[in-house]
Amino acid sequence: MIRIGSGLDVHAFAEGRPLVLGGVAIPGHAGLAGHSDADVVCHAVADALLGAARLGDLGMRFPGTERWRDAPGAELLRAVAGLLAQGGWTIGNVDVTVIAASPRLAPHRAAMQDNIAAALGVPADAVSVKATTTDGLGFTGRGEGIAASAVALIESR
Repeated sequence: MIRIGSGLDVHAFAEGRPLVLGGVAIPGHAGLAGHSDADVVCHAVADALLGAARLGDLGMRFPGTERWRDAPGAELLRAVAGLLAQGGWTIGNVDVTVIAASPRLAPHRAAMQDNIAAALGVPADAVSVKATTTDGLGFTGRGEGIAASAVALIESR
């Protein structure tokens, strides 16, 4: 059996926090507001995987409790990969699009893909990270935050 899931995450910028995307600290930019590390890339991928396996969503699995305060997105991805494995699922691939006016992600893309792949226990070529702007439109275009959208393919063992 093959299933596809989608995930979406959005966070506003917040001064005084590091910006972490796909498990990579991006220097020289305000971070994102959130209970965990607010890594929209990892969160969108996690939600896509959870949805594909019909295992709920990020908020249900990792609620806003002290246990998950400032939790790294890569830690959440490892936990999601474990849940999928317990349910008899393997991850085929994930594809994520980051929607932001800034920062430029091209210099960080390979590291993000490698981090996500490592957290999920899949080959690096099973992870794609892309970026786009909204040409100045909406909250991302105004530089108020970042969004990420992901799709994932899983297969039963």
